[in-house]
Amino acid sequence: MPDDIVLRLDHATAEDLYVALYEVGEHIAAGAAITPPTAEEVERLGALLRDLGHALGRRCSPYCHHL
Repeated sequence: MPDDIVLRLDHATAEDLYVALYEVGEHIAAGAAITPPTAEEVERLGALLRDLGHALGRRCSPYCHHL
């Protein structure tokens, strides 16, 4: 499909994304606390969001030139 966006995730990033989405869902559904991520998790999820933004045609900032 021409509008599909496909990103490949390593296992650690996939786990981080799963946990983040699960905890947000539990927070919305039942008010459960969201565990702060570790520095490594923040780094991996930040890179994932950057890559997803680029796949959507967005730039990280007005100075984003690393595409």
